[in-house]
Amino acid sequence: MIKKIKISTDSENQRLDKFLKKSFSSLTQSFIEKNLRKKNILVNNKMSKAKYLINKNDLIIIKNFSKEIYADNKMKKTNKKIDSYLIKNFEQSILHENNNFLVIDKWSGISTQGGTNITISVDTIIKNISSNYNLVHRLDRETSGLLLIAKNLKYTKIFGKLFRLQKIKKIYLALCEGKPKLKESYVDLAIKDKDMNTSVQTKTYYKVISYNKKTSLIQFEPKTGKKHQLRIVAKNLGCPIVGDNKYNLNQSNKQENLKLNAHKLEFDIENIVFNYKSKLPKDFTDYVKNKQISYF
Repeated sequence: MIKKIKISTDSENQRLDKFLKKSFSSLTQSFIEKNLRKKNILVNNKMSKAKYLINKNDLIIIKNFSKEIYADNKMKKTNKKIDSYLIKNFEQSILHENNNFLVIDKWSGISTQGGTNITISVDTIIKNISSNYNLVHRLDRETSGLLLIAKNLKYTKIFGKLFRLQKIKKIYLALCEGKPKLKESYVDLAIKDKDMNTSVQTKTYYKVISYNKKTSLIQFEPKTGKKHQLRIVAKNLGCPIVGDNKYNLNQSNKQENLKLNAHKLEFDIENIVFNYKSKLPKDFTDYVKNKQISYF
């Protein structure tokens, strides 16, 4: 059975996966991504990605629709049990909170969203606080630092638009092995997208803050938002990030946590400028001291 859903004004500017989960609460993230890859779920008759921001009059086509699979179980849904230490970590990570959004300083080791073999994520925690809370961007599980969470649909749309227009300034700090040839530059790099079987063009500004004992402290400012973008860029610059077990082939720092921190966020809403700064994790600052690297 085929089902078609036309997007209204009330639903636009949401991520496709978020819209599908709200429409059919039985769906999991892994199910959505799998069916997008298999072209069972299309947007305007074309293959799409989970992070696609839907627009008014977009037509979502579900080719394998059934009421059993695409069910709305919201009335039957129960909250997942979350360990008290995770709730405490989350509460302590909150840097700013108002009626419309909150900013947390995410700790390394927790996934932003659910997926294969992931039972508890930041998304799980916030949905247990309120079903209206939404993630508006993501960080890798190993990456620490600033994460924005919208408290309502209005601000979900506002942040979605700001990210799409590249009006949210994001600055990351990374400890890298070696150093790039240039002290600062822009990197244009095509990164393969396995899900879509294509390449995505990315743009990243970087600047070497300091260098000592074969280790660089580098400031990265991504202008695009591709998964693992900074980790791949660092590898291509010849200075992979310390503790990156996926892109760093050096085994000497294999036991280290990933030394990548989403360090600063800056954006403007209704002529009010918001600035936030992450507190660097202890393992990050300990490594800096050990290498006697100066920073800011």
